[in-house]
Amino acid sequence: MNLAVTTALMIVAGYLFGCAPYGVLVGALHGVDVTAAGSRNIGATNVGRLLGRKWGIIVFVLDVLKGGVPTLLATIVFDDWCVAGQISPVVARLGGLAVGFAAVLGHNYSVLLRFRGGRGVATSLGVCLGFFPDLTVPALVAFAVWGVVVAVSRYVSLASVTAAGVFPFLVAGWSLARGRRLIQDDCPLVAFAVLVGLLVIYRHRANLRRLAAGTEHKIGAREEAGWASASGDRA
Repeated sequence: MNLAVTTALMIVAGYLFGCAPYGVLVGALHGVDVTAAGSRNIGATNVGRLLGRKWGIIVFVLDVLKGGVPTLLATIVFDDWCVAGQISPVVARLGGLAVGFAAVLGHNYSVLLRFRGGRGVATSLGVCLGFFPDLTVPALVAFAVWGVVVAVSRYVSLASVTAAGVFPFLVAGWSLARGRRLIQDDCPLVAFAVLVGLLVIYRHRANLRRLAAGTEHKIGAREEAGWASASGDRA
């Protein structure tokens, strides 16, 4: 099997791995359809709101693994090809990032949910953790930013959008701090960070509209009458 076919199969496998709707499955175990309750999102925040913090954390970890596992396995394969002289370091990076991004797309647009899904924050974090160390450190800093914004504002959506917005700059800064050249060495990493950041922000567009209208739900706030039906965002 040639490299192109193997790469294509790994990308497809990454997408399918990301398609697993853990939030839906955990909800079903409790007799709750998370796609029809709360924010109707399959991610950890909605699961935690509906079923309790413990189950939200479990779904968060599972969604992180959806991105981390295929990315880590792919980078091992591409690194081996690179060491063997079959591909260049840039191609090796592009291959690993492609598999990771496919997992994010699987989470956001799952074939098992008629191409609906989550917003990709946890799965994107998993990709970055699996792409060690180039994306791991910027991702952890972005996650810290996320935590600070949540603590201050109590808006998970605002924190996610903020972290997604600063992530490309953190990747670029981390590359420069290590004495690397952005264009020649780390252009694929920065491009990936921009692409993922824009995708996360795009997937939060309904949340942004609710933030602007002052109707977005805060962590710890009591469910307001009609909030679930008013949120209306299934993805």
